Amino acid sequence: MGEDFVRSAVERLRPVTEFPEVLFERLLADGSLPSGGAVLDLHCGGSNLARGLALRGCALTGIDHSAPLLAHAAELDRLAGVTVTQWRARVENADFPAASFDAVTAGQCWQACERPRTLALARGWLRPGGRLLIVQYEWLPLAGNVVQDSERLILACNPGWTAHSGSGLHPLWLKEVAEAGFGDLRTWSLDIEVPCSHVAWRKRVRACPAVAALSDEARVQRLDVELMAMLAERHANEPMVVPYRLWVVSAAVPVELA
Repeated sequence: MGEDFVRSAVERLRPVTEFPEVLFERLLADGSLPSGGAVLDLHCGGSNLARGLALRGCALTGIDHSAPLLAHAAELDRLAGVTVTQWRARVENADFPAASFDAVTAGQCWQACERPRTLALARGWLRPGGRLLIVQYEWLPLAGNVVQDSERLILACNPGWTAHSGSGLHPLWLKEVAEAGFGDLRTWSLDIEVPCSHVAWRKRVRACPAVAALSDEARVQRLDVELMAMLAERHANEPMVVPYRLWVVSAAVPVELA
């Protein structure tokens, strides 16, 4: 990830990638993660994924190249009473022992990874039968909803943004994972309605990578003014209900090929 993406790390951390409790419950219940298993979380500073798994008894190692994100994550881990062993490095340059993890997780970061290189590394770091878990939690722009209306404003502010109008699903990743030698591919998704105030939504929009990457603070401020006006006119009732889609890809290192 580029420095532009992480420069407002502390502001962006919690509102963007606070995965819901149902994710952790299901990952442990469906056998994707063994109880007490060793887990490597990629780009660990940008989500609560490592912390949530550590709270449930997994042994967590996290890697991230951003010092601000790592520092903030460490403070949140301390407050939660858990320990995540941190490594500051780029995932693509990391050097962990072969077959040392039961799972490698990537929460809300797979689109920013060098995917072929990361897949090859994860394949080597995992034990036979170990699983790669890719987790996305994305807002859903539907006709006339607050997400679609907000995306139109963001796109007007940053016309080069290409990640708008998404479905929360990334089918190309499944092909890439299979071609990297993983097997037993599983996917599941769950749509979740999240209550959100106007203030919280404005913070969420500001945290969007398309907005966070803008170097012109005046443009960001104008977008916020336009967003406030749109919310008052089209989505005045609070709390609003914002749809999100949780999507998980789970794939294993074949035991016979490990």
